[in-house]
Amino acid sequence: MGVTGVPSGAGAEPLPQRPRWPAGLPDRDLPAPRLARTITIVVLLCLSIVVSLNSLEYSANTPTLVASVAIVLAVFLLQFLHSSARAQRWTTRTRVLMLLTQAVFTYAPVLIFHRTWVSMTGPLAGSILLLVPFPRAWIPFAATVAVPASFQLVVSLSWLETSYLVLSTLFTGLVIYGLSRLTDLVQEVHRSRAELARLAVSQERLRFSRDLHDLLGYSLSAITLKSELIYRLVPGRPEQAREEIASLLDISRQALSDVRMVASGYRDMSLAAEAESAAAILASADVRAEVEISCGRLHPVIDTVLATALREGVTNILRHSKVETCHISAVTEEERVTLTLTNDGVPDDLPALSPHSGSGIGNLTARLGAVGGRLEAERTRDGTFRMVAEAPTRPIAARTTQDRMAARPAA
Repeated sequence: MGVTGVPSGAGAEPLPQRPRWPAGLPDRDLPAPRLARTITIVVLLCLSIVVSLNSLEYSANTPTLVASVAIVLAVFLLQFLHSSARAQRWTTRTRVLMLLTQAVFTYAPVLIFHRTWVSMTGPLAGSILLLVPFPRAWIPFAATVAVPASFQLVVSLSWLETSYLVLSTLFTGLVIYGLSRLTDLVQEVHRSRAELARLAVSQERLRFSRDLHDLLGYSLSAITLKSELIYRLVPGRPEQAREEIASLLDISRQALSDVRMVASGYRDMSLAAEAESAAAILASADVRAEVEISCGRLHPVIDTVLATALREGVTNILRHSKVETCHISAVTEEERVTLTLTNDGVPDDLPALSPHSGSGIGNLTARLGAVGGRLEAERTRDGTFRMVAEAPTRPIAARTTQDRMAARPAA
């Protein structure tokens, strides 16, 4: 089966409210929203430095240089405020006031600093796109881009220099707008992923409640009825009461087994169905996934164990916000089934995972070991995380029972 893409299937393992990889490890990587905001700040600082260097080249005296640098810093402080997420919550009056203030700092100094100041129109164009609602923003934006053409009335510029200023204003405005909007988009994506994680937790709680009702409702009702029957039978019919007690013990053991299955999520599952669910949930999380399941029909126990391993691996992938690509494959070779999950975006300081930690990886190690399989999970040299779950085509317990029956002499 080949699936390109990646929603969690029913019964998925609970996800943390803050996605990380793996669970419990410190999140020391630079979060993407902070990185996007840092890039925007660096670009604004570079633009301010460029204008300051122009002032250094053309300013005739120190007071003029100091004044131009101070105004440059004021303009880019305004630009930083306009590029922040808080600016989107400003009232119309506040937006107009901020744009007028930046326009004064943009055009008035041209009368004083002349050629030094003609490259300051780009940030104003970006602020217009950020603060004026679309599509009305395009008209003042186009006017701001065209304004440098009128600088010839104040500053002696050639048509080549004027064309450069027009294109520079257009380019700078679009870059500032694009970077600011990209930062907002990254923050929104991370908020959405956190909401998806909370939704997954809620769905897991619903699954747990549903399984408790479906698996334990009958057993607990039967235990109650059997207990009442035994209470009535003990005085007059102790032999029948003893038989009912034996039946009650069987029901109790089954109920205990059901509780353990519900608590661990370890129920009859299909590797192929889990793979389809994994592809869908990874796709919804914007993870590029390649899923190839070519192991054929498996023993129900092996199918469940490998499906559980796949679910745990996908859960870990969703916990990690940096992952971009993931490859899932399952093949059968010489009565051994091998499930492999590989993904990128793993932190450099990922420690070795202990199979005795009691975590998801530790539980999978124990489950695979119980059926004669094994689990390997490690960070490879190329910076990816690789988990390999290997199991026999038939579990050891089933194979031992069949061998015992085959060796039993015929009656």
